[in-house]
Amino acid sequence: MALVNLNLADADLAGATVMDVNLINSNLSGANLTGANLSDSNLRSAKLHDATLVGARLQRAILFETKFKGANLNGADLSGASLVNADFRKSNLTGCRIYGVSAWGLQLEGAIQDSLIITPRGKPKITVDNVEIAQFVYLLLRNEKIRDIIDTMTSKAVLILGRFTSERKKILEMLRGELRRRQLAAVLYA
Repeated sequence: MALVNLNLADADLAGATVMDVNLINSNLSGANLTGANLSDSNLRSAKLHDATLVGARLQRAILFETKFKGANLNGADLSGASLVNADFRKSNLTGCRIYGVSAWGLQLEGAIQDSLIITPRGKPKITVDNVEIAQFVYLLLRNEKIRDIIDTMTSKAVLILGRFTSERKKILEMLRGELRRRQLAAVLYA
């Protein structure tokens, strides 16, 4: 269902079910969406400034460039949502479930990010306090290859910084060769 450019500012939609609805560019600023189910909805570029979304369900929602500035999302389920370029400045994200979110270019200045749940329902809860590092932490916990890469980078990488004249580059190449021989990885910044 398409409800593009709808004006629902300050509306009381607590407990409403508006799943799989197109609300692109709609104004829901100040709206009460406590416990509302907006799963699979498209809220691209919607305005939810100062809205109340406590316990709201936004699973798999498209929240691309959505403006949540000052909104209360305490306990909301954002699992699988696209949060690309979303504005969460001064918002409350405490206890949000963020498993599987796509979180790129977020604006989070002044946002409260406590106890964000990065595991799916039915699994032991693992929480972090930063949306932007959630994916990385989950990968570290669940992907052995990532752990191996980080271990290699921290135990075998040698960072070489400096300015090297053409005469000194020969010494640099000899040093790099010796590091390789010792099974270390030379990272040059010259």
